[in-house]
Amino acid sequence: MRTPPSLAILGAGPIGLEAALAAAERGWRFTVYEAAPAAGGHVRDWGHVRLFTPWTMAVSDRVRAALGDSAPEGAALPTGHELADRVLDPVAALPRIAPRLRLGNRVLAVVREGLLKHEAIGAVPERSERPFRLLVSGPDGEERVERADAVLDCTGTYGTPNTLGDGGIPAPGEQRHADRIEHRIPDVAARPRDWAGRTVLLTGAGHSAQTAARQFAKLARDAPETRLLWAVRNSDPTWSAVEDDTLSERAALTRTSRELAAGASSAVEVLTGRVTESLSDAGGRLTVTLRNGQAEQVVVDGVLALNGGVGDQSLYRQLQVHECYATAAPMKLSAALLGAAGGDCLDVPPLGPETLVNPEPGFFVVGAKSYGRASQFLLRNGWAQVDDVMGLLA
Repeated sequence: MRTPPSLAILGAGPIGLEAALAAAERGWRFTVYEAAPAAGGHVRDWGHVRLFTPWTMAVSDRVRAALGDSAPEGAALPTGHELADRVLDPVAALPRIAPRLRLGNRVLAVVREGLLKHEAIGAVPERSERPFRLLVSGPDGEERVERADAVLDCTGTYGTPNTLGDGGIPAPGEQRHADRIEHRIPDVAARPRDWAGRTVLLTGAGHSAQTAARQFAKLARDAPETRLLWAVRNSDPTWSAVEDDTLSERAALTRTSRELAAGASSAVEVLTGRVTESLSDAGGRLTVTLRNGQAEQVVVDGVLALNGGVGDQSLYRQLQVHECYATAAPMKLSAALLGAAGGDCLDVPPLGPETLVNPEPGFFVVGAKSYGRASQFLLRNGWAQVDDVMGLLA
């Protein structure tokens, strides 16, 4: 009988914990590595934000079976904090999971022991029979090496936000003034004094930026000196609107963004067709040069750069992972996404286990990171991927 593989699961978010439960069901050896001090570090980071999807779409069948009657259900839309508190923490505390969970442990790199990227090309025995070697940094910063037969990268995209500059590189001055640039969705309602009365430049047109803009518009009703300059690259943004959207919260957010663009709030000025050219000091404030055919300068107290993110590919730079040049996602899955019906996340069908296979045997990118720059990911897609990977490994 074949010895069950030992699994390294990177990330203890919704998909990483799903993978841990699936491995435990099979009696396989596994270790879950989570850089944050608690499960779901990224989820907690945006914990004040409400999901577009209800509990019925936020809790998998596997998690429901594991948690029993305590598993939340219904049509209510949970916040990230509620998802972490009521689902991720209880799963992480299960006796079959907790001993295998390494909190505060960040995986810095994954390689194939004894081989470089260009050696033993393809799923040949020389490569597939060697274990993976993981460089791990513990809570005290001490580094160590651990090994596994298979690796599931469930680290997501939230931890590696995109930069401000045109073309996807840092704008001149961006790194120098990084302490005045925020890349996370702020909880404006909980900390109004951090933002009230300030002039802030917001960049990005996705749901994160839209959420922040809505918060600032609400804050300005009580703090009228607050001003938001919202710069978006597209000269005619669609705000990711979905026709006849069945997700009511997403539809409401899109509607608010259109209203703000039309001048619904005197505190919010939407600047379309702008890219960030540079940043410089302005006596404790920031002068930001924007470009729209010609350069213009705005002086602000801070920058809120919510331009999305893409997974950290440096983790596996020495592995043979075939990536799409456009989406930065594994090639087969990216091609399947391009051929999937519809552009909305609700329209993406199951894509099958073959889309998760890449030239590096036993290494799988799953969850939001596997979609690269594509925005159609739903939790249920990640749960299906976990089952596909387990089938492939078995």
